[in-house]
Amino acid sequence: MKNLVEELRWRGLFHDMMPGTEEQLLKEATTAYIGFDPTADSLHIGSLVQIILLMHLRKSGHKAIALVGGATGMIGDPSGKSNERNLLDEATLNHNVEGIKNVLSRFLDFDAKDENAPILVNNYDWMKDFSFIDFARDIGKRITVNYMMSKDSVKKRLSGEEGSEGMSFTEFTYQLIQGYDFYHLNKHYNCLLQMGGSDQWGNITTGTELVRRMNVGNDEKSKAYALTTPLITKADGSKFGKSEGGNVWLDADKTSVYKFYQFWLNSTDVDAEKYIKIFTFLDKETIEKLIAEHNEAPHLRVLQKRLAEEITVMVHSAADLENAIAASNAFFSPTMDELKKLDEKTFLEVFDGVPQAEISTEDLNAGLDMIAALAAKTNFLASNSDARRELKQNSISLNKVKVGEDKIITKEDLINNQFLLLQKGKKNYYVIKVK
Repeated sequence: MKNLVEELRWRGLFHDMMPGTEEQLLKEATTAYIGFDPTADSLHIGSLVQIILLMHLRKSGHKAIALVGGATGMIGDPSGKSNERNLLDEATLNHNVEGIKNVLSRFLDFDAKDENAPILVNNYDWMKDFSFIDFARDIGKRITVNYMMSKDSVKKRLSGEEGSEGMSFTEFTYQLIQGYDFYHLNKHYNCLLQMGGSDQWGNITTGTELVRRMNVGNDEKSKAYALTTPLITKADGSKFGKSEGGNVWLDADKTSVYKFYQFWLNSTDVDAEKYIKIFTFLDKETIEKLIAEHNEAPHLRVLQKRLAEEITVMVHSAADLENAIAASNAFFSPTMDELKKLDEKTFLEVFDGVPQAEISTEDLNAGLDMIAALAAKTNFLASNSDARRELKQNSISLNKVKVGEDKIITKEDLINNQFLLLQKGKKNYYVIKVK
């Protein structure tokens, strides 16, 4: 067997594990699972670590189970939260479950036919018919309140840390329900290992404890292991996974491929060196060569480019990567030639977040002077006098060409028959859409 733990260690994907975990993984093909709660209808790059962990598990010859928490999603995981989550209605929850299944299916082939083919399960399937009384008698009896209250996620909430308002009984039961998931998968799939982020250690170890207590007297059946990954942070200590626009999602309709590509391309040198080990499947020798090459000429950003390429292809496709690179080149090109090749959707993605205004086609019929384009019609600049001053200082460009006060804008200037690109200096862009 390939040593999965050793692989995770050098990649920076290992945080902690229970005694015996590595020995079990080296001994035989082992079934392991990770849970994903359906708090949204997609997953963002914060969840990508766990997806990649399942992919490493598969590549190492083990059996991966991806669990979508249709049941636990109804409760809400208190781990890392200072206050109670808002509960989702059933229709939203079902929609989210299907969305997450679709995302996971892009990374793991659940239709594979080999002995260790990955499996996709939903814990609602076994929890929906479990009565409260049965659960309280059969499961609740096995784990003491003292044990559950010793978990950090519970202690922080109950002690009022981080502005906590306490914890409802609903969220208190979360670790017990997650623990039952492990027992169910252990019983029906011979699942011996639960994995997750380090913030899940309390929930995961409750599961291992429940497996042991439900199988008292049967040493073979009472085996249960745990392994966690570190929480990924940026070099400055800030939270990983967010851009200026919020979460970076794994679906192109939530985060465009261009933005996704740019997120990785804009990584700092320190972060890129860490991320390329965590988020790609490049081997150690290749990564060490890339790091050495990057250190010789950091300005070429070899590491960031390879990182962005690898992960964009993995999450989206090679064709999507080509389009993202073309869009990126177009944005930084000194002329409009490349931007004119972009379709409307990609053009707007490239300039997403850039201030925009709309004018009518009639505004261009008689010709639009630059003062009006910069101020009265668009509010790009605060006043006509500001517009005149900037034009005289030669700091205004139209479609990447410097212009003066005498420039009259006509339909001939339109990009793709509908856009005008204004620019003040090097970094201040403004898009005019003509309707």
